[in-house]
Amino acid sequence: MINNDHTYKDIFSHKEMVEDLLKGFVHLDWVQQADFDTLEKCNNSYITDDLRERYNDVVWRIKCGNEWLYVYLLLEFQSKPDPYMAVRLLTYVGLLYQDLIKSKQLATNQPPNKTKKLPPVFPLVLYNGQAPWNAALSLRELIQDMPDSLKAYQPDLCYLLIDEVRFNYADLNNLKNLVASLFQLEISTTPPQAGDAIQKLIDALAQPEHSTLITAFVNMLNKNWFEVHLPGQNIKEIQSLGECRTMLADNMRNWTQTWKEEGLEEGRKEGLEEGKKEGKKEGLEQGFNQGEIELL
Repeated sequence: MINNDHTYKDIFSHKEMVEDLLKGFVHLDWVQQADFDTLEKCNNSYITDDLRERYNDVVWRIKCGNEWLYVYLLLEFQSKPDPYMAVRLLTYVGLLYQDLIKSKQLATNQPPNKTKKLPPVFPLVLYNGQAPWNAALSLRELIQDMPDSLKAYQPDLCYLLIDEVRFNYADLNNLKNLVASLFQLEISTTPPQAGDAIQKLIDALAQPEHSTLITAFVNMLNKNWFEVHLPGQNIKEIQSLGECRTMLADNMRNWTQTWKEEGLEEGRKEGLEEGKKEGKKEGLEQGFNQGEIELL
């Protein structure tokens, strides 16, 4: 899997990607009520006390009714889940609130001399590690048992996890959006699958206004994707998605063998050990045979 979050941050700094992420993968009622014409990226250089900046997160805001709602998107590309993710997010959301207070960006439609209300924040974690996510999804789960009289005084925060490698390639076909195609590219187990995912991106990004997003995808392929999926191959840097699609088709036979030898299909189906063992031998060979028929 891609382990460099900078290319992903570039991709999810585009409005169309965040819109498709929310519409396709967040099944909450506020998404249906949100006005996506108002979706806009925010400055997120929140400085901690030790003066380190956050670089692996992206903050957006969108209006629900007349009020802003903030989406805190954290890109988590460690090989294993962080058991204290809820604590990290509590800190980041606190930094976001501090920034909004200092920059006087709170709602102004409240009565004079009243403390202005803080906007709601939706914490969202996008994870692509091979290990299944077993970390607590709320801060309350991480706090030890206590007398009932103390519970009201404890902080809490929940976040939504999107674990991309747990998706099934075929199921993502039904979504037909940019993020679904990105996930298919990431979890593809054969060159034909990867080529089909890239073709979907080409079709969806055909208009000139998507040129910067296309560049972001090309950078992702050059800087990370080839190295992870095709290690040891001397691959010339591509200039377009179409060039990558052609390259995958032209080198299908050799690169499928590379994919098989590296065992990149591990954990793609269910994240189970049995799937890892059988998928290397049977699932990938079947996918290759089907893909070969399609491209020949």
